Amino acid sequence: MNDSSLPLADRTLFALAEGYAWLPNRMRETSDDVLRTRLLGQQAIAVRGPDAVRFFYDERHVRRDGAIPEPVRGTLFGHGAVHTLDGEAHRARKSLFLPLLHLDSVTGLVEEVSAAWEEAERSWSAAPAPVVLFDEAGVILTRGVCRWAGIPLEDDAARALAGDLQAMVDGFATLGPRHWRARRARGRQQARLARLVEDVRAGRLPIPPAPDGVLARVAGHRDASGGLLDARTAAVELLNVIRPTVAVSWFVAFAAHALHRWPGTRERLRAGDTAYATAFAHEVRRFYPFAPFLGGRAVRDLTWRGVPIPAGALVLLDVYGQHHDDRLWKDPYVFRPERFAGRPPGPDELIPQGGGDPAEGHRCPGEHMTIGLLEALAFRLARLTYTVPEQDLTIALRRIPTRPRSGFALTDVRVPADRTVDA
Repeated sequence: MNDSSLPLADRTLFALAEGYAWLPNRMRETSDDVLRTRLLGQQAIAVRGPDAVRFFYDERHVRRDGAIPEPVRGTLFGHGAVHTLDGEAHRARKSLFLPLLHLDSVTGLVEEVSAAWEEAERSWSAAPAPVVLFDEAGVILTRGVCRWAGIPLEDDAARALAGDLQAMVDGFATLGPRHWRARRARGRQQARLARLVEDVRAGRLPIPPAPDGVLARVAGHRDASGGLLDARTAAVELLNVIRPTVAVSWFVAFAAHALHRWPGTRERLRAGDTAYATAFAHEVRRFYPFAPFLGGRAVRDLTWRGVPIPAGALVLLDVYGQHHDDRLWKDPYVFRPERFAGRPPGPDELIPQGGGDPAEGHRCPGEHMTIGLLEALAFRLARLTYTVPEQDLTIALRRIPTRPRSGFALTDVRVPADRTVDA
């Protein structure tokens, strides 16, 4: 029921208690994919579906400025990040990230991360304790993305950096201890990268970064005003390259979960079917939960499906609900990579990293990198031989972001026959 004359009760506590299921549960009470509610004391309108995605990403309707709560800015994105901008300021800052769309960038990152994975396999084979895949994937992705981006990183510092980057993601949707760990992690890494940017600008690095590399581009980027980013904002945007890459560790843990629950997928991946690997990556991103919803603010008084949206109201796009809508996906709660065989998902259907045009709008420009990384690492994971010991593989929908509770532990890891282990 969406009678705009009725007062709205605040649903923040329900959102915290129900997690990913909160909006889908409320949406079931409506018949038109739009819901009036109140969140964090503010009026909010939730929408869902491909038409709603196009509505949400139209800058004439919804803006990001002032929409992202401070707890999310202070942990996940950073203050002053590209995600918080609109219009020409957003387009100028977004140009910094557009080279990530190029095939060479995707290929280069995947190659660096794949090499780091194969290095790690050697230690897994000899590990006396279970290998926690979520943790190890974070270290691998950190090493790979720093090499690719030209960010100096000592080998013994990779695990600490990976832990901080994962903490930033893990703490954005809670006000408890995870949130404060995320804030401390961001403070540490933002300060370190700001110093690095200053060193690049002053020519103090022993090995100057490649001029077309990520580090040099960020250090030399000029915003719409024509001025260089201040060192803190430059550090924020460096983190907005490496942090989302390390967030792929959630999808790697989900991929292992899928291989375990649906072992038939392992043989298809092992066979080297690249089209199936792409379909598998899409299905992991659809089936498993990551972002529950996305938020913006109404630019002006609007109407959606007959429901008025006052200027300044929160507009929520129900991501998890859309990915499990049986009108878009047959048997949405069944893991079925074949649904994407020969049919790439529509840009407004599958939206784990936002919708719209990545070149002009707020869709993540690193989406192709996420897909490429997930394809490559799922293939390598499928080729490993290992034992899944007794553990808690629960994926709790109340926890945001969620993952297999154990992190997915492996024992008795054996590398593929065509790879050797150093003596």
